[in-house]
Amino acid sequence: MLLRTLFFHCCVYPWTILVILCGVPLSFISPDYLHNCARIWAKGCLFLAGTRVTVEGTEHIPTQTSAVYVANHQSHFDILAMYACLPIQFRWMAKQELFNIPLFGLTMRRSGYIPIDRSNSRKSLQSMIAAARRVNTGTSVVIFPEGTRSTDGRLLPFKQGGFLIATKAKAPLVHVVINGSARILRRGSKRIYPGHIRITVQPAIHTTESSSKDLDSLSTQVKNAIATHLSEVAA
Repeated sequence: MLLRTLFFHCCVYPWTILVILCGVPLSFISPDYLHNCARIWAKGCLFLAGTRVTVEGTEHIPTQTSAVYVANHQSHFDILAMYACLPIQFRWMAKQELFNIPLFGLTMRRSGYIPIDRSNSRKSLQSMIAAARRVNTGTSVVIFPEGTRSTDGRLLPFKQGGFLIATKAKAPLVHVVINGSARILRRGSKRIYPGHIRITVQPAIHTTESSSKDLDSLSTQVKNAIATHLSEVAA
């Protein structure tokens, strides 16, 4: 495992810089090209880590409209897996601090990702409204409702931002279950354990009749569905 970890960290940083340098100029043509570069980057990182990803339920991905995707969050490898396996164009909602990282932040801005300022509730709400507008214009959005990675694989309390976006945009709400990523790279650790990530896309929840009054029930419904699936896989 130590050799795999050293190999991964020695290769992933130059690989990331190379993809950024190639992808950012393409973003001036279209942010979609930069997203495609990110998919190549993610597949390369997964290969370097000795990690394979399988996906089920792609038939549940809306093909005629944009959607809001919410997923559980166990590891940094969740991002790589979602890039590699969701066969659509999408944009992330991410905490503001990530946009301040040199090169990485530039890439996120050029990609059209949406920052969330968690230190300011008014700005956070503005980010949600901006995301809903993006969804209305045909861009799917992905968000981790836990807000951060779980330390033990168990679900953390869900924040309501992703559900607010879906109800404001009247867009399908698609929940995605990620299983196995916590065993590959745990929070607070740099050691890589080659393994298998399973992604399951669940049927969309339609929000055309939903409003802000339904946020609690939507959040509970999705969290329970994800928790049930994680328990079934563990069993």
